[in-house]
Amino acid sequence: MEISMPLPQIYVEKTLAIIKPDIVDKEEEIQDIIVRSGFTIVQRRKLHLSPEQCSNFYVEQYGKMLFPNLTAYMSSGPLVAMILARHKAISYWKELLGPSNSLVAKETHPDSLRAIYGTDDLRNALHGSNDFAAAEREIRFMFPEVIVEPIPIGQSAKDYLNLYVTPTLLEGLTELCKQKPGDPFVWLADWLLKNNPNKPKLCHYQITEEPC
Repeated sequence: MEISMPLPQIYVEKTLAIIKPDIVDKEEEIQDIIVRSGFTIVQRRKLHLSPEQCSNFYVEQYGKMLFPNLTAYMSSGPLVAMILARHKAISYWKELLGPSNSLVAKETHPDSLRAIYGTDDLRNALHGSNDFAAAEREIRFMFPEVIVEPIPIGQSAKDYLNLYVTPTLLEGLTELCKQKPGDPFVWLADWLLKNNPNKPKLCHYQITEEPC
């Protein structure tokens, strides 16, 4: 009897991308690069933010020397906001963007989007969320009607850990205390790999060759 293993589930992450005012005319070209890089454009909107709205969006930059010029630049014309989705969307989009300073990007990452479309540290062409928390906040800011799936917390997280993680982990930690290895982290990692209850079971069948 052949047992089929369930397909691994890949978490689809979302991030916010912004095409900044001075390069909105390159939107179609940039969207083509985004799609060819494995992203799905979940939602897109073109809008013109006021200086006050830009200040609220970049509130974490408040107090920095660049802040007044940043809000003036981002409110100088229409911009395009997009929700991008794919596996590890945040890190892949940041990698595609390159360094935040376009002058640095042109030197170190000449094929990055900021090197191609950006001008300097301020006019760096595109924006990308820095991490999951920033992506959630920024998506809600630009797309208030969108529901961003949260990371499980509270009882649902406890139930998941108790069902899938804790039993095997406790067994490994118990064995770790018995063995007392020199490098407990490496030892535990090896033990978990060897004793992973979700590891596929391989069935060996005898192959009968047909006569020529």
